[in-house]
Amino acid sequence: MLSTEDNIFVIIITREFIIGMLGNVYIGLVNWIDWIKKKKISSIDYILTSLAISRICLLCVLILNGIIMVCYPDFYENDKLQAVINIFWTLTNYLSTWFATCLNVFYLLKIANFSHLLFLWLKRIDRVIHWILLGCLAISSLISLILATTPNYDYEFHKIINHKRNCTEMFHVSKSQYFNPLTLFNLLAIVPCTVPLISFFLLIMSLWRHIKQVKLSVAGCGDPSTEAHVRAMKTMTSFLFLLFVYYGASLLATFNYLMKESKLAVMLGEIIAILYPSGHSLILIIRNYKLRQTYIRMLSYETTVCMM
Repeated sequence: MLSTEDNIFVIIITREFIIGMLGNVYIGLVNWIDWIKKKKISSIDYILTSLAISRICLLCVLILNGIIMVCYPDFYENDKLQAVINIFWTLTNYLSTWFATCLNVFYLLKIANFSHLLFLWLKRIDRVIHWILLGCLAISSLISLILATTPNYDYEFHKIINHKRNCTEMFHVSKSQYFNPLTLFNLLAIVPCTVPLISFFLLIMSLWRHIKQVKLSVAGCGDPSTEAHVRAMKTMTSFLFLLFVYYGASLLATFNYLMKESKLAVMLGEIIAILYPSGHSLILIIRNYKLRQTYIRMLSYETTVCMM
């Protein structure tokens, strides 16, 4: 019998999961149908489709972990099964982060204006985009493989602290030898997180230089280049905010054994974590012209059918 907190938790993550799945499946289907019609796909659509697929997988892992935690808590007594979920989470998490990083870098290269030779060389990303995405897949798979071969001491640590009578005694248990490898892989995700941050600041520099060139004229402030910079900055800002909130929630769940109410901490972390792949996908639909217009046409068609 589930408690009130468990029921509320399951309802919240299920709704988040449905919204996230609908958004990511929509992105994938629209780009896939457009690819079939035109017999080709643009770089931005290629990245968005790959990102949507990775987030569909990530959402499945997150919802599975959440349901198991409240409905089948004994599942985690098997450290091997827990390790399997950790490996799949690491793979889908890194894929999603790297693909989102590629998307932000793509925005920077297509919108910003710099005369540096390295930047001009990178602007030819269209020619190698599929190799870049395959490289992201290879890196994520390698990290997951390393995790698969790394001993998981988290289970042994929990067995020890469960015998302690209170929270104070927990802090006297040496955690260095029971360090959860998943914590290290969480921290390693800072690397792909810094790339969008650098891209964001470079985009700000490009916008500042562009506005300076037009001398803040009325026509200049409303020109297409300035508007493109602003739109990209808004998209990057929302992504960075959700990304750092997501990793904060993941770290909260990872270090839950340091808290007295560890289950509530994990629940909170899980709820916040699912917001990232769900919320950012909806923002991408709103910010992308083709995705937005396709949705508007779908609504118009449904309205017409209902009126007939």
